[in-house]
Amino acid sequence: MKNLALIALLPVLLFGFLYALGVYLWFAFVDTTKAWTIAYQVDELGNVSANGKENTTISARAARARNAGRRWGCVLCKILNWFQKDHCDKALS
Repeated sequence: MKNLALIALLPVLLFGFLYALGVYLWFAFVDTTKAWTIAYQVDELGNVSANGKENTTISARAARARNAGRRWGCVLCKILNWFQKDHCDKALS
């Protein structure tokens, strides 16, 4: 029964994500602080969806993986450093 309830929520979740995308685009022009907040929350959603810890971003997870010597963490942190120097390290603090 719980599985059916979760499946029934799928249209609501899809609508919510599409709505958040539209609001994000709007705020990208009128309130960048709000747009960054939405982006951060989507980042956390992506991490949880990939079986990560709640309230943790993909960047922080990648930093921990890099520090543990995992290749994917090293690669992702190098890519993110192109956009912001020491991005993964900043995500940990």
